[in-house]
Amino acid sequence: MPQESAVYTHGHHESVLRSHTWRTAANSAGYLLDALRPHMQILDIGCGPGTITADLAALVPDGRVTGLERAPEVLEQARATAAGRGLTNVSFAVGDVHALDYPDDTFCVVHAHQVLQHVGDPVQALREMRRVTKPGGIVAVRDADHSAMAWYPESDGMTDWMRLYQRVARANGGEPDAGRRLHAWARQAGFAPDALTATAGTWCYHTPQERSWWSELWADRTVSSSYARTAVDGGHATPSELDRIAQAWRAWGADEDGWLAILHGELLCRV
Repeated sequence: MPQESAVYTHGHHESVLRSHTWRTAANSAGYLLDALRPHMQILDIGCGPGTITADLAALVPDGRVTGLERAPEVLEQARATAAGRGLTNVSFAVGDVHALDYPDDTFCVVHAHQVLQHVGDPVQALREMRRVTKPGGIVAVRDADHSAMAWYPESDGMTDWMRLYQRVARANGGEPDAGRRLHAWARQAGFAPDALTATAGTWCYHTPQERSWWSELWADRTVSSSYARTAVDGGHATPSELDRIAQAWRAWGADEDGWLAILHGELLCRV
């Protein structure tokens, strides 16, 4: 079976987990929640620190949720998240979405948030997600679309950040504009057109607290995370260029007129 060929662009630096632990089922999987039922068996792929996974487990008290993550080092935090909420119907495992270690027709829902943009073969990933989903079940995917991101005020530093991020992500084998491609990838994976429900969702940051939080984590990520190392080692940027981009993030965060929106593609696929 195919195995992961892409490098995860963000890694699990503290600045990355700072944003990932903000994610909830409400702000990151709202398009799926109406379809959930208390008895469901759910696979949450790319679970990271487990905040969405824990929310899903709370929403299916008579069911069970499995959080799957390629990087084992983050699963300790995911287990602590679930334990801290007193959840007993959730477990975590290491695995690769391209070759899931589960029998056919195992889960009622297979969910992946911000995963397909980072994998080497998103179509194969969707095939595997479909394989392990029961007939009548749901594959649910949501991914950002970086080219559709918008911010104000404009600055050369922020524009340079976007161009750099896209270069690094694609050099790592991913697709940063995954959101707009989800429905096409699903059709290539074998889902019938009438089985697909496509929507879009947006994260928007504009209050002083939101701007400070988002700009600081991206400033830190730009100079201190594995993304920064990949950017330099791959010849995409110099450390001084990364410093300049980090300062552009901080300048945006300090601007009283600052506003930023991140568009996400969302897709429910009926099996």
